[in-house]
Amino acid sequence: YRTYKPCEDLATLIKCYWTLENPKEDTPKKQTIVPDGCMEMIFHYGDLYKQYTEQGNCIVQPKCFVIGQLTRPLEIEPMGETGIFSVRFHPNGFLPFATIHVKKMENTAIPLGQLFGNAGKEIEQNILNAHTALERIKLTESFLLNRLTEVTTIDYVVKSTLETILSASGQLSINEVSKQTTINRRQVERKFSSAIGLSPKQISKMIRLQSILKMLLNKQFTNLTSLAYENEYYDQAHFTKDFKELTGFTPKEFYGDNLKMSSLFYGTD
Repeated sequence: YRTYKPCEDLATLIKCYWTLENPKEDTPKKQTIVPDGCMEMIFHYGDLYKQYTEQGNCIVQPKCFVIGQLTRPLEIEPMGETGIFSVRFHPNGFLPFATIHVKKMENTAIPLGQLFGNAGKEIEQNILNAHTALERIKLTESFLLNRLTEVTTIDYVVKSTLETILSASGQLSINEVSKQTTINRRQVERKFSSAIGLSPKQISKMIRLQSILKMLLNKQFTNLTSLAYENEYYDQAHFTKDFKELTGFTPKEFYGDNLKMSSLFYGTD
């Protein structure tokens, strides 16, 4: 697993690029992707992945797609050798490229051809034919910069509210956030829905969970109770409820194999 920085012109929209390569496993394991408020554009230059639905059925992911905001844990499973190149956008970073309302993309893998027509199919082929991560980054940046012909105005309300949530590691209530930013709560919620596809409350939950996963990964805690209080949860039950909603596991169950995959796929590094 490796991460790469975007060019300066795209740094306000793209958090990073990452690649993951893994040989075929004899007994492939399901992996849990934890929502983190970031949309991703994913290219499978290796074999495809299965994606499990809420009903427990499974579908095969497209070869190249954008996955909308996750509001629940996503279970996937490799079907062979893994070769993935991905663009991880900042929470409001995909908006300038969206051809469908971001809210309608929730929990869904949408093929690039459906989003961008022939240009989507062309970038898909070019990325799959490329041989190195740096080649893929160059191709992707040229594709995205071409689609940024109009100067995109980043909504001030969304930007400042997001910065407040991030700097508080998701620990402020939405009332406190609107007080600090002196922006009307209803206005914030409406703008978040159209720019990010999530409510401020949902994204705060995800950001708070990401900082907990980082602490779990780096073993920066004495026990799970202290972890809950350090991250400003009312009590252990509130912590466990939020944790299970976003990971599908209790904190105790999650601390193991799932932690490794979460760090790979959702940038808690």
